[in-house]
Amino acid sequence: MKKPARKRRDTAFVEQMARVAWKEFPGHFGGALSKMLAGPDNTGSALIDFRISRYAPNAYVAEHAHKVQEQIYYVLEGEGVLTVGEERHLMRPHDYVYLPPGVPHSFTNTGTAGLVFFVVTTPAHDEPHPKGGK
Repeated sequence: MKKPARKRRDTAFVEQMARVAWKEFPGHFGGALSKMLAGPDNTGSALIDFRISRYAPNAYVAEHAHKVQEQIYYVLEGEGVLTVGEERHLMRPHDYVYLPPGVPHSFTNTGTAGLVFFVVTTPAHDEPHPKGGK
């Protein structure tokens, strides 16, 4: 059961990233971990979900689409293949992608080291999408 989001803050939220736990979210496999840096559960935000993700070699997020959410992935370290619909894109440091709602996508670490990237999602919550939504 999903825990209720915290009340929205009217003050700034400051945290040390080292204190935030890594978690493998549903639909992520093989050591595809993320830290929730800012989102409903820790800041009360309804509009922003901001994470850092670290995927072990061969780890991945399964293909999915979002009904109303938009996303940006920004690669910091490593390399992986981002599949958007039928297209495959090799992603390396400083590459980024904007994903509009409804676009099926997956991301796999195809390198030999960790794949580290930021994920910005808005709004913070989504409704399941008929094509394998989150």
